[in-house]
Amino acid sequence: MPDAPQSWPSCLCHGLISFLGFLLLLVTFPISGWFALKIVPTYERMIVFRLGRIRTPQGPGMVLLLPFIDSFQRVDLRTRAFSVPPCKLASKDGAVLSVGADVQFRIWDPVLSVMTVKDLNTATRMTAQNAMTKALLKKPLREIQMEKLKISEQLLLEINDVTRAWGLEVDRVELAVEAVLQPPQDSPAGPNLDSALQQLALHFLGGGMNSVAGGTPSPGPDTMEMVSEVEPPAPRAGSGPSLKQPVVEGLLTALQPFLSEALVSQVRACYQFNVVLPSGTQSAYFLDLTTGRGRVGHGVPDGIPDVVVELAEADLQALLCRELRPLGAYMSGRLKVTGDLAVAMKLEAVLRALK
Repeated sequence: MPDAPQSWPSCLCHGLISFLGFLLLLVTFPISGWFALKIVPTYERMIVFRLGRIRTPQGPGMVLLLPFIDSFQRVDLRTRAFSVPPCKLASKDGAVLSVGADVQFRIWDPVLSVMTVKDLNTATRMTAQNAMTKALLKKPLREIQMEKLKISEQLLLEINDVTRAWGLEVDRVELAVEAVLQPPQDSPAGPNLDSALQQLALHFLGGGMNSVAGGTPSPGPDTMEMVSEVEPPAPRAGSGPSLKQPVVEGLLTALQPFLSEALVSQVRACYQFNVVLPSGTQSAYFLDLTTGRGRVGHGVPDGIPDVVVELAEADLQALLCRELRPLGAYMSGRLKVTGDLAVAMKLEAVLRALK
């Protein structure tokens, strides 16, 4: 950054004061040498301000400073790195994820790095975080997970467009997806989970569905129904006593004969079902498909379950009668799934075994 031209009185005063500084240095030498001589290593440059005006970068080697006249600032030219702390971002498809980044940079122009930005590290970190946020808001979760290298290269170019004016160049950006806090709203996980729960409901109830519906086949998983997800469905007048029986107990009876080592090797997961009864108490059931032939029973599993499904008994009955769609119940919070949705999808294997 070039200095503004000086007037002749200013140049005269500058030259006179510099001469007096050299004279003082010679008179007090070698004592003044301990303070005036500075060693600059190869990986550094020294920016010297003489009477407030910047000079050409000094170093490497020995640099002479005039006492009371010169001030200086060291600039490290080595590659440095910092981490953008993980922050919560929403992708284009509505997913919420925790994303961070690792950034490596170096200074290529010491004068610009001193003259243009006061706190270079903070400014670069904020620029990287803003660029990462803007880039990820425009992309769906699947693209973020599959094309992290391409997104990192794009971030590298965008950050350099800003930081080159500061005398700084970013050499490498590595995007790090820490966790997916909320699945995308329009991802395939939603419909597949919906299909799995619907099929599971059909098998749990058995032939009770046709008796309730009067023999009319229920709509398939791909059929859209307009059902209120806010108010609970009204009870049907013709519903038989089969729905009054413990639904989950029928689930255990239906699943037990179909457990096998082949099913365990295919699923390798443990599920816990928490059913809230009308009295307010909660009943826990488990399906452990991690060892042996698998186990199913009342209570909690011995280990930590991979997926926990929680819902009210009335909502479970509404699911079985197709009065409440599973995906709608899940999105409205009436059906809570804690754990990995990919593991929850493995319930498809259990349903196939029941066929």
